[in-house]
Amino acid sequence: MTNNRFEKLLRDRDWLLADGATGTNYFSMGLQSGDAPELWNVEHPDRVRLLHQQFIDAGADILLTNSFGGSAYRLKLHQAEHRVEELNAEAAAIARSCADGSSRDVIVAGSMGPTGEILEPVGTLSLQAAENAFADQARALAKGGADVIWLETMSSREELQAARAGAAQSGLPVVATMTFDTNGSTMMGVPPAQLVDIYRETVPPLAAYGANCGVGAADLVGTLLSMRSQGDNEDVLVAKANCGIPQFVDGEIQYTGTPELMAEYARLARDCGARIIGGCCGTTPVHLAAMNRALLNHHPRPMPDIEAVVSALGPVTAGTRHVCSHSTAPVEHKRRSRQGRRRRA
Repeated sequence: MTNNRFEKLLRDRDWLLADGATGTNYFSMGLQSGDAPELWNVEHPDRVRLLHQQFIDAGADILLTNSFGGSAYRLKLHQAEHRVEELNAEAAAIARSCADGSSRDVIVAGSMGPTGEILEPVGTLSLQAAENAFADQARALAKGGADVIWLETMSSREELQAARAGAAQSGLPVVATMTFDTNGSTMMGVPPAQLVDIYRETVPPLAAYGANCGVGAADLVGTLLSMRSQGDNEDVLVAKANCGIPQFVDGEIQYTGTPELMAEYARLARDCGARIIGGCCGTTPVHLAAMNRALLNHHPRPMPDIEAVVSALGPVTAGTRHVCSHSTAPVEHKRRSRQGRRRRA
């Protein structure tokens, strides 16, 4: 779809700024633990619109819709599984109205997260059932005005593939990010290099791929280094890191990241070749504005090594440090290492 807004903006711009957190910002706006944020699309659309607008004002080029848990399987937890089309179409429509009201081009990305189920062969959910659920959600997001379908926080290769197949039924470009939060791999044992393999194998190809959420900004940049070492320079990499490390303070989760730390994370992500950079959990419009200023004034530096990342952003997990140690290794060694990681996964 050569006339798609998302693909056009990627052609016209060196980098794009994605937005920040949804759920953690909604908590400060009144969302209660255990509530479904997706219900706010019809119960409190003004609050959903307000956060989108705050991110646009902070410089966001890409708005993720309030639909992360909008599959029938996630909505079933709130007795709303029959409202997939309504809630997802409204999520996209709210973001679309904010994007269209901006004086510059802003992309609406239809967010789709995991089903919360375990897919076959490990679990009981069939690939076809998962694909059907993702297809229903993707079509509703497209109906509401999304420019691109954005698969995020995936941890299973099987679920990512089912989501990709379902998303394709929308006719929109598809972006996919996984969460590498367990010793350098996803919860289901997928290392960063395997996401590069999935990207190469997907037909039609993903418009972009990368990492979101996870442990913290340092770990995510480490993951980018691993992906860059396995990928091609033409690949469009996505970085959407958590705002530092989550900590319990007075019974609430707070993130340690400052605007200054997130600004340096954004610069380092760009140095690693990421073209789409945003924030995940804990990232407020204030953090995003600092990231935007940093990127506007940044001239990409040589790709950092993991020691430079640790020095700037703090420690990474042992698993991420191990994965990233191959980033400057000879190609043949990287190939053998990648095959070994695939066998262990």
